[in-house]
Amino acid sequence: MAKARIAVLISGRGSNMAALVYAAKQPDCPYEIILVAANDPEAAGLQFATAEGIATFAHSHKGMKRAEFDALLDAEIRRSGAEFVALAGYMRLLSPEFVGKWEGRMVNIHPSLLPKYKGLDTHARALAAGDRFAGCSVHVVTAELDDGPVLAQTEVAIMPDDTPDSLAARVLIAEHQTYSRALADFVRASAPKA
Repeated sequence: MAKARIAVLISGRGSNMAALVYAAKQPDCPYEIILVAANDPEAAGLQFATAEGIATFAHSHKGMKRAEFDALLDAEIRRSGAEFVALAGYMRLLSPEFVGKWEGRMVNIHPSLLPKYKGLDTHARALAAGDRFAGCSVHVVTAELDDGPVLAQTEVAIMPDDTPDSLAARVLIAEHQTYSRALADFVRASAPKA
């Protein structure tokens, strides 16, 4: 059976993208990463993707309207032949037009136990609230920020001496484990039934 083709969007180092790339190397993985695209040409993850032999696309969004940049990004993803889009540390809100074009075929990893702490500063917010657990969520992307159906979550215990940075480091390990499995399940569930 052919593997589903995934485009991954990043803005920085791309550690979640790297976890997806390594997971895709396993024979039983139902997807392959065929494109890594970034809204920052200096994103460190682009070098990793190139070294792994994955096509890359990078273009700065600065000075462009959101819809204009997203149309450029959409054209590049379609040119690659991708069937799904995975956001992996992509730190830019997507236009409703872009989200609509990939409806039901785009997922994101978010560093909180959604619906708690949508948006930024999730670890500091969990600590300030006195939560016992933080974690990560993989969800389907919709037009509302961090609001789509949750596909998978992993809880991460908060320790008494945690800082936002120490908590973030442990949550990132959970993200790397959770995202690849959730993406595989999502792709399998989306495959046309024979």
